[in-house]
Amino acid sequence: MEYVAILIGAPQKNTLTREIVQSVTLILPGNPRPRWLSPGSAAEFTFHDEGGDWGALSDLRATLYGLPIDIAILPAAETRRKKLLIADMDSTIIGQECIDEIAEEVGKGRQVSEITEAAMRGGLDFRSALRARIRLIEGLNEAALAQVADKRLHLNPGARTLVQTMRANGAYCALVSGGFTFFTKIMAKRAGFNDHRGNELLFSNGLLTGVADPVLGREAKREALEHYRDVLNIKDTDTMAVGDGANDLDMLEAANLGVAFHAKPLVAEDARVSINNGDLTALLYLQGYSDDEFINDDEFIK
Repeated sequence: MEYVAILIGAPQKNTLTREIVQSVTLILPGNPRPRWLSPGSAAEFTFHDEGGDWGALSDLRATLYGLPIDIAILPAAETRRKKLLIADMDSTIIGQECIDEIAEEVGKGRQVSEITEAAMRGGLDFRSALRARIRLIEGLNEAALAQVADKRLHLNPGARTLVQTMRANGAYCALVSGGFTFFTKIMAKRAGFNDHRGNELLFSNGLLTGVADPVLGREAKREALEHYRDVLNIKDTDTMAVGDGANDLDMLEAANLGVAFHAKPLVAEDARVSINNGDLTALLYLQGYSDDEFINDDEFIK
Protein backbone atom coordinates (compact mmCIF):
# COMPACT_ATOMS: atom_id res chain seq x y z
CA MET A 1 0.00 0.00 0.00
CA GLU A 2 1.20 3.51 -0.74
CA TYR A 3 1.53 6.13 1.98
CA VAL A 4 2.52 9.77 2.18
CA ALA A 5 4.75 10.91 5.04
CA ILE A 6 4.49 14.64 5.71
CA LEU A 7 7.04 16.48 7.84
CA ILE A 8 6.18 19.99 9.02
CA GLY A 9 8.56 22.19 11.00
CA ALA A 10 8.02 25.42 12.88
CA PRO A 11 7.24 28.09 10.27
CA GLN A 12 10.00 30.41 9.02
CA LYS A 13 12.66 28.78 11.17
CA ASN A 14 14.24 26.48 8.56
CA THR A 15 13.76 23.60 10.97
CA LEU A 16 13.54 21.03 8.21
CA THR A 17 17.12 20.92 6.99
CA ARG A 18 18.34 18.93 4.00
CA GLU A 19 20.28 16.69 6.40
CA ILE A 20 17.08 15.81 8.24
CA VAL A 21 15.26 15.18 4.97
CA GLN A 22 18.08 12.94 3.80
CA SER A 23 17.91 10.90 7.01
CA VAL A 24 14.15 10.46 6.51
CA THR A 25 14.73 9.28 2.95
CA LEU A 26 17.02 6.55 4.26
CA ILE A 27 14.48 5.44 6.90
CA LEU A 28 11.41 5.08 4.71
CA PRO A 29 10.90 1.96 2.56
CA GLY A 30 12.25 2.40 -0.95
CA ASN A 31 14.22 5.53 0.00
CA PRO A 32 11.70 7.93 -1.59
CA ARG A 33 12.74 11.34 -2.86
CA PRO A 34 11.24 14.33 -1.04
CA ARG A 35 8.77 16.75 -2.52
CA TRP A 36 9.34 20.14 -0.93
CA LEU A 37 6.11 21.90 0.02
CA SER A 38 7.89 24.75 1.77
CA PRO A 39 11.70 25.01 1.69
CA GLY A 40 12.97 24.55 5.23
CA SER A 41 9.47 24.03 6.67
CA ALA A 42 7.55 21.20 4.98
CA ALA A 43 8.22 18.18 2.78
CA GLU A 44 6.42 14.98 1.86
CA PHE A 45 7.52 11.50 0.78
CA THR A 46 5.45 8.90 -1.04
CA PHE A 47 6.44 5.33 -0.20
CA HIS A 48 5.18 1.76 -0.49
CA ASP A 49 4.86 -0.36 2.63
CA GLU A 50 2.97 -3.65 2.82
CA GLY A 51 3.44 -3.82 6.57
CA GLY A 52 1.33 -0.74 7.28
CA ASP A 53 2.28 2.81 8.25
CA TRP A 54 2.76 2.42 12.01
CA GLY A 55 6.26 0.99 11.79
CA ALA A 56 7.42 3.86 9.61
CA LEU A 57 5.78 6.37 11.93
CA SER A 58 7.52 4.90 14.97
CA ASP A 59 10.88 4.98 13.18
CA LEU A 60 10.40 8.61 12.14
CA ARG A 61 9.40 9.66 15.65
CA ALA A 62 12.45 7.96 17.12
CA THR A 63 14.78 9.60 14.58
CA LEU A 64 13.28 13.10 14.95
CA TYR A 65 12.70 12.92 18.70
CA GLY A 66 13.19 16.31 20.37
CA LEU A 67 13.08 18.29 17.13
CA PRO A 68 10.24 20.80 16.54
CA ILE A 69 8.88 18.82 13.61
CA ASP A 70 5.37 17.41 13.22
CA ILE A 71 4.96 14.05 11.48
CA ALA A 72 1.94 12.59 9.73
CA ILE A 73 1.57 9.44 7.65
CA LEU A 74 -1.56 9.15 5.51
CA PRO A 75 -2.70 6.61 2.91
CA ALA A 76 -1.79 7.97 -0.53
CA ALA A 77 -5.02 6.57 -1.99
CA GLU A 78 -7.19 8.94 0.06
CA THR A 79 -8.44 12.20 -1.37
CA ARG A 80 -5.80 14.63 -0.17
CA ARG A 81 -7.53 17.92 -0.85
CA LYS A 82 -10.64 18.13 1.29
CA LYS A 83 -13.94 19.71 0.32
CA LEU A 84 -15.21 20.40 3.84
CA LEU A 85 -13.39 21.98 6.78
CA ILE A 86 -15.02 22.15 10.21
CA ALA A 87 -12.94 24.21 12.63
CA ASP A 88 -13.15 24.90 16.33
CA MET A 89 -12.69 28.57 17.24
CA ASP A 90 -11.16 29.11 20.70
CA SER A 91 -7.45 28.23 20.89
CA THR A 92 -7.66 26.87 17.34
CA ILE A 93 -8.68 29.48 14.77
CA ILE A 94 -8.05 32.19 17.35
CA GLY A 95 -5.35 32.14 19.99
CA GLN A 96 -7.62 32.85 22.94
CA GLU A 97 -10.53 31.38 24.89
CA CYS A 98 -13.31 33.96 24.47
CA ILE A 99 -14.93 33.45 27.84
CA ASP A 100 -11.58 33.80 29.62
CA GLU A 101 -11.01 37.11 27.85
CA ILE A 102 -14.49 38.30 28.82
CA ALA A 103 -13.80 37.35 32.43
CA GLU A 104 -10.65 39.48 32.45
CA GLU A 105 -12.85 42.46 31.65
CA VAL A 106 -14.82 41.96 34.87
CA GLY A 107 -11.98 40.85 37.13
CA LYS A 108 -13.04 37.18 37.18
CA GLY A 109 -10.24 35.86 35.02
CA ARG A 110 -8.71 33.37 37.45
CA GLN A 111 -12.01 31.76 38.47
CA VAL A 112 -13.23 31.40 34.90
CA SER A 113 -9.92 30.16 33.44
CA GLU A 114 -9.75 27.39 36.06
CA ILE A 115 -13.17 26.12 34.96
CA THR A 116 -12.21 26.44 31.29
CA GLU A 117 -9.03 24.43 31.74
CA ALA A 118 -10.84 21.65 33.61
CA ALA A 119 -13.47 21.43 30.86
CA MET A 120 -10.93 21.35 28.02
CA ARG A 121 -8.96 18.57 29.73
CA GLY A 122 -12.16 16.54 29.83
CA GLY A 123 -12.40 16.64 33.62
CA LEU A 124 -15.66 18.62 33.74
CA ASP A 125 -18.92 18.36 31.80
CA PHE A 126 -18.90 21.02 29.08
CA ARG A 127 -22.46 22.24 29.59
CA SER A 128 -22.10 22.56 33.36
CA ALA A 129 -18.78 24.33 32.95
CA LEU A 130 -20.23 26.79 30.44
CA ARG A 131 -23.15 27.72 32.66
CA ALA A 132 -20.87 28.09 35.69
CA ARG A 133 -18.64 30.49 33.77
CA ILE A 134 -21.56 32.50 32.44
CA ARG A 135 -22.86 33.00 35.97
CA LEU A 136 -19.55 34.61 36.87
CA ILE A 137 -19.83 37.22 34.12
CA GLU A 138 -23.56 37.99 34.19
CA GLY A 139 -24.41 41.68 33.93
CA LEU A 140 -21.70 42.53 31.39
CA ASN A 141 -22.99 44.84 28.66
CA GLU A 142 -22.83 44.20 24.92
CA ALA A 143 -20.43 47.09 24.35
CA ALA A 144 -17.89 45.42 26.64
CA LEU A 145 -18.20 42.18 24.65
CA ALA A 146 -17.58 44.05 21.40
CA GLN A 147 -14.50 45.59 23.00
CA VAL A 148 -13.24 42.12 23.90
CA ALA A 149 -13.58 41.07 20.25
CA ASP A 150 -11.80 44.18 18.96
CA LYS A 151 -8.91 44.29 21.43
CA ARG A 152 -8.38 40.77 22.76
CA LEU A 153 -9.29 38.26 20.05
CA HIS A 154 -6.81 37.53 17.25
CA LEU A 155 -6.64 34.95 14.48
CA ASN A 156 -3.92 32.36 14.92
CA PRO A 157 -1.11 32.49 12.33
CA GLY A 158 -2.16 30.80 9.11
CA ALA A 159 -5.91 30.87 9.85
CA ARG A 160 -6.90 33.18 7.03
CA THR A 161 -4.50 31.54 4.57
CA LEU A 162 -5.96 28.12 5.43
CA VAL A 163 -9.55 29.20 4.86
CA GLN A 164 -8.87 31.29 1.76
CA THR A 165 -6.77 28.61 0.07
CA MET A 166 -9.31 25.86 0.71
CA ARG A 167 -12.20 28.03 -0.48
CA ALA A 168 -10.29 29.04 -3.60
CA ASN A 169 -10.01 25.32 -4.36
CA GLY A 170 -13.71 24.62 -3.95
CA ALA A 171 -13.95 23.70 -0.25
CA TYR A 172 -16.66 24.77 2.18
CA CYS A 173 -15.38 26.07 5.52
CA ALA A 174 -17.48 26.31 8.70
CA LEU A 175 -16.48 27.67 12.10
CA VAL A 176 -18.23 25.57 14.76
CA SER A 177 -17.73 26.54 18.39
CA GLY A 178 -18.89 25.67 21.86
CA GLY A 179 -18.42 29.41 22.40
CA PHE A 180 -20.78 32.15 21.35
CA THR A 181 -22.24 33.36 18.07
CA PHE A 182 -21.53 36.92 19.24
CA PHE A 183 -17.87 36.07 18.55
CA THR A 184 -18.10 33.34 15.89
CA LYS A 185 -19.83 35.83 13.59
CA ILE A 186 -16.96 38.29 13.97
CA MET A 187 -14.12 35.79 13.70
CA ALA A 188 -15.72 33.88 10.83
CA LYS A 189 -15.83 37.12 8.85
CA ARG A 190 -12.20 37.94 9.69
CA ALA A 191 -10.98 34.53 8.53
CA GLY A 192 -13.37 34.21 5.61
CA PHE A 193 -15.45 31.18 6.64
CA ASN A 194 -18.60 30.33 4.68
CA ASP A 195 -20.68 29.81 7.82
CA HIS A 196 -20.49 29.67 11.61
CA ARG A 197 -22.27 28.09 14.57
CA GLY A 198 -22.13 28.58 18.31
CA ASN A 199 -24.15 29.18 21.46
CA GLU A 200 -26.50 32.14 21.76
CA LEU A 201 -25.95 34.57 24.61
CA LEU A 202 -29.05 36.04 26.26
CA PHE A 203 -29.37 39.73 27.05
CA SER A 204 -31.90 41.89 28.87
CA ASN A 205 -31.72 45.66 28.43
CA GLY A 206 -28.30 45.21 26.88
CA LEU A 207 -26.90 43.21 29.82
CA LEU A 208 -25.77 39.59 29.72
CA THR A 209 -28.17 37.27 31.56
CA GLY A 210 -27.24 33.77 30.41
CA VAL A 211 -26.97 31.35 27.50
CA ALA A 212 -29.84 29.93 25.45
CA ASP A 213 -30.90 26.28 25.43
CA PRO A 214 -29.83 23.91 24.13
CA VAL A 215 -26.16 24.41 24.94
CA LEU A 216 -24.10 23.21 21.99
CA GLY A 217 -21.20 21.02 23.01
CA ARG A 218 -19.27 17.99 21.89
CA GLU A 219 -22.13 16.17 20.13
CA ALA A 220 -23.27 19.33 18.33
CA LYS A 221 -19.87 19.71 16.65
CA ARG A 222 -20.07 16.22 15.21
CA GLU A 223 -23.66 16.85 14.14
CA ALA A 224 -22.55 20.04 12.39
CA LEU A 225 -19.93 18.14 10.41
CA GLU A 226 -22.51 15.55 9.38
CA HIS A 227 -25.03 18.28 8.50
CA TYR A 228 -22.70 20.19 6.17
CA ARG A 229 -21.42 16.95 4.66
CA ASP A 230 -24.92 15.72 3.83
CA VAL A 231 -26.42 19.04 2.71
CA LEU A 232 -23.46 19.76 0.44
CA ASN A 233 -23.33 16.13 -0.77
CA ILE A 234 -19.68 15.77 0.23
CA LYS A 235 -18.07 12.36 0.59
CA ASP A 236 -16.72 11.20 3.96
CA THR A 237 -13.25 11.00 2.44
CA ASP A 238 -13.44 14.72 1.61
CA THR A 239 -13.96 15.92 5.22
CA MET A 240 -11.49 17.52 7.60
CA ALA A 241 -11.84 18.85 11.15
CA VAL A 242 -9.49 20.69 13.48
CA GLY A 243 -9.69 21.43 17.20
CA ASP A 244 -7.79 21.43 20.46
CA GLY A 245 -10.09 20.46 23.33
CA ALA A 246 -12.04 17.50 24.69
CA ASN A 247 -15.31 18.80 23.21
CA ASP A 248 -13.72 18.50 19.74
CA LEU A 249 -13.04 14.77 19.99
CA ASP A 250 -16.29 13.59 18.39
CA MET A 251 -15.94 15.77 15.31
CA LEU A 252 -12.25 14.86 14.94
CA GLU A 253 -13.24 11.20 15.00
CA ALA A 254 -16.10 11.73 12.53
CA ALA A 255 -13.94 13.55 9.96
CA ASN A 256 -11.85 11.60 7.48
CA LEU A 257 -8.88 13.68 8.63
CA GLY A 258 -9.14 14.89 12.22
CA VAL A 259 -6.32 17.20 13.27
CA ALA A 260 -5.46 18.10 16.87
CA PHE A 261 -3.94 21.59 16.78
CA HIS A 262 -1.63 22.53 19.70
CA ALA A 263 -4.06 20.40 21.65
CA LYS A 264 -4.57 19.16 25.19
CA PRO A 265 -2.82 15.77 25.78
CA LEU A 266 -6.10 13.83 25.77
CA VAL A 267 -6.95 15.19 22.32
CA ALA A 268 -3.45 14.93 20.85
CA GLU A 269 -3.26 11.25 21.79
CA ASP A 270 -6.64 10.44 20.27
CA ALA A 271 -6.51 12.38 17.00
CA ARG A 272 -5.29 10.89 13.75
CA VAL A 273 -2.81 13.75 13.27
CA SER A 274 -1.37 16.18 15.82
CA ILE A 275 0.18 19.52 14.92
CA ASN A 276 2.25 20.84 17.82
CA ASN A 277 4.88 22.96 16.07
CA GLY A 278 3.42 24.26 12.82
CA ASP A 279 0.83 26.99 12.40
CA LEU A 280 -2.54 26.51 10.70
CA THR A 281 -0.96 26.35 7.24
CA ALA A 282 0.16 22.87 8.38
CA LEU A 283 -3.38 21.73 7.46
CA LEU A 284 -2.66 22.80 3.89
CA TYR A 285 0.61 20.84 3.80
CA LEU A 286 -1.30 17.78 5.04
CA GLN A 287 -3.47 18.15 1.95
CA GLY A 288 -0.46 18.39 -0.36
CA TYR A 289 -0.57 22.13 -0.99
CA SER A 290 2.76 23.90 -1.49
CA ASP A 291 3.60 27.49 -0.58
CA ASP A 292 3.14 28.73 -4.14
CA GLU A 293 -0.49 27.58 -4.04
CA PHE A 294 -1.38 29.53 -0.90
CA ILE A 295 -3.89 32.36 -1.14
CA ASN A 296 -2.75 35.26 1.04
CA ASP A 297 -4.67 38.16 -0.48
CA ASP A 298 -6.67 39.86 2.28
CA GLU A 299 -9.18 41.05 -0.30
CA PHE A 300 -9.93 37.56 -1.67
CA ILE A 301 -12.82 36.86 0.70
CA LYS A 302 -15.02 39.67 1.98
